[in-house]
Amino acid sequence: MSTRVIALLILSATTSQATDPVGYSIDLSKASSGFDGSSCWVHARAGMLRDSSKSASGHATAIMTTQKLLLSGSDIFYALNELRSSDGGATWTVPRQIDSFARQTFSETDKPLPTGADIAPHLLQPGDQTTVCDFVPKWHAQSKRLLGIGHTVWYRNNKVMHVRPRGIAYAVYDSETGKWGKWECVKLPRGLRFQCAGSGSQQRVDLLNGDILVPVYHKEPLAKQYASTVCRCSFDGTTLKYIEHGSELSVPVKRGLYEPSVTGFGGRFFLTLRNDDHGYVAASEDGLHYSEATRWTFDDGTDLGNYNTQQHWVTHSDGLFLVYTRKGADNDHVFRHRAPLFIAQVDPDKLHVIRSTERILVTERGARLGNFGITDVSANETWVTVTEWMQPVGVEKHGSDNTIWIAKIRWGKPNRSVTGISD
Repeated sequence: MSTRVIALLILSATTSQATDPVGYSIDLSKASSGFDGSSCWVHARAGMLRDSSKSASGHATAIMTTQKLLLSGSDIFYALNELRSSDGGATWTVPRQIDSFARQTFSETDKPLPTGADIAPHLLQPGDQTTVCDFVPKWHAQSKRLLGIGHTVWYRNNKVMHVRPRGIAYAVYDSETGKWGKWECVKLPRGLRFQCAGSGSQQRVDLLNGDILVPVYHKEPLAKQYASTVCRCSFDGTTLKYIEHGSELSVPVKRGLYEPSVTGFGGRFFLTLRNDDHGYVAASEDGLHYSEATRWTFDDGTDLGNYNTQQHWVTHSDGLFLVYTRKGADNDHVFRHRAPLFIAQVDPDKLHVIRSTERILVTERGARLGNFGITDVSANETWVTVTEWMQPVGVEKHGSDNTIWIAKIRWGKPNRSVTGISD
């Protein structure tokens, strides 16, 4: 069966009224808060355990991963931690370190090498360290596993290496032991262009046959510009395996196109991409081959105002939404205008944001909110999770305190496009 046919089985067929306003409410709550002044939680993203029996409150268990960032450096991350909720996100456990994500140290005498070191070992020196960042857990319905995907980051003297390998890192949660397994890296085609290839902070699409559309950005280690593509991978509950990849999208602007996220709506696929100057969007009929990427705009033709940060999708069977940050919201004091966090409906045919539908999901308190995640909780609820990133120094004067926010989108009509969910 072709990828296209499989895709059509999993996606909503609603297309004719895709721009009609979709009703929903927003409930904003906190999973954690508190700032120690030297580090902060970042990359908070949640996945649902759908194979376990529901709690007494009737909710599936949610597992949120996050990690500490050292404020005195740039992208200095430490081991992933997890929080849990069994009451629909009303309360959460305190963060607990996941031991399998502790930093690994490279040594030429190690047999085997640390995970991912075989991608480009010639770029490494003894003492270099690696861990996983930009991790996104999501339930995989076919295998009944919680599968998390991110990518590796390498440090030399606790600074991100300018020229370094990057691998697509993944790990599987074991519901019986209640622990994450050892993380591994996807084996990609050999060659320089995939020696620095990652899939951090992404949204993937799981097909009904179990295959996964994984958005990836890649470049040669010494190159400046990234290209983005979508890989079709198989997953048997243990191993995430590359099968093929589609068109490679880039623009000749600074670092190119990177941090892509993919979704399906109305029998088509949509890719949103980060660029240093503008956010970009592209569409596809088969999930692998995409139109030329164009800048995100409002429906009046003006630029969306998103730049140098992520955008992600919220997908309802009756409408497609974009979550983003932008300029022009009395937010010049916020780093790269990365707060507040907005949501608005998208016209899937014209590929623009409908300005009249724009709403604030998470309010601005000085700290940036550009790194966030989307979770399909049930047919009636979707979450947007985000932490207040406490850089640069002094953002707390506007009220931020490293809160992990949960913006709960509660739909007026059930979301028929959500798969792998039983209510």
